[in-house]
Amino acid sequence: MTSFKYHLNHEKIELLASDWFGLERVLVNDQLVSSKINFSQRSTHRIELKNGKPCQLQLLIDPQTEQLTCRLYKQNQLIGSLKQGKQSLLSSKKVFEASVMVTFMSVLGLYWFS
Repeated sequence: MTSFKYHLNHEKIELLASDWFGLERVLVNDQLVSSKINFSQRSTHRIELKNGKPCQLQLLIDPQTEQLTCRLYKQNQLIGSLKQGKQSLLSSKKVFEASVMVTFMSVLGLYWFS
């Protein structure tokens, strides 16, 4: 799971994106305000802050660097941009692959001994 966190006007904004299942969620002050499943290289979440002002989070993958970028816009003005590199995604992939292997070996062991 990849996470981008911002603090804006005493509000905590967090975008969570699954590295494998395409699920994206936006939380404001730990409350779910937007979610979607996305498999494209770009997505946008439009939310409203407590003060009624519109806010937009844009998630995109740079095809050349494979960096995942999250941009935060308030009233259509870019106010923040965070990036996570390929290394973060690779470490997540290793954990996933290891858990699949352990599960497979467990099932195989149960089958073998039954």
